[in-house]
Amino acid sequence: MTGTTIAYDLETINVAAQALLKAISEYRIVTLSGDLGAGKTTLVSHLCHMLHVQDAVSSPTFSLVNEYLMQPDGAKSTMPMYHIDWYRLRDADEAMDAGMEDYLIQAKNGEAWCIIEWPEKAAALLTMPHVAATISVTGPYSREIVLTPRP
Repeated sequence: MTGTTIAYDLETINVAAQALLKAISEYRIVTLSGDLGAGKTTLVSHLCHMLHVQDAVSSPTFSLVNEYLMQPDGAKSTMPMYHIDWYRLRDADEAMDAGMEDYLIQAKNGEAWCIIEWPEKAAALLTMPHVAATISVTGPYSREIVLTPRP
């Protein structure tokens, strides 16, 4: 998967979400980096749809964490997905004070998934294997995601 690139536009975002889901299938932690307005939360919304999340997906900027119950294809039970946004955090210490380490441990143990927007704000907490996804705006309606595994 090293350096995997997924190009898409708003009309093909479901295809991109499906390709992303396939590429990250062995991981439970995914970080999403990109400029404001690049479409991080929109992509998470489409991923959640693929994972059969029934709740409305929204940005966790003010709450820091939104929890959704998902049921991936073939799964017999639901599993939590934590959609996390570190934009408002100053550093890893503040993230730890907010309990972020607990979510990451659950994901590391295979008990949940974590999708983290603005991971650079508390990068020191990301010591476990994860996939770093960087979204770039390539045109008014087009985007590109570069995936990099982090062991």
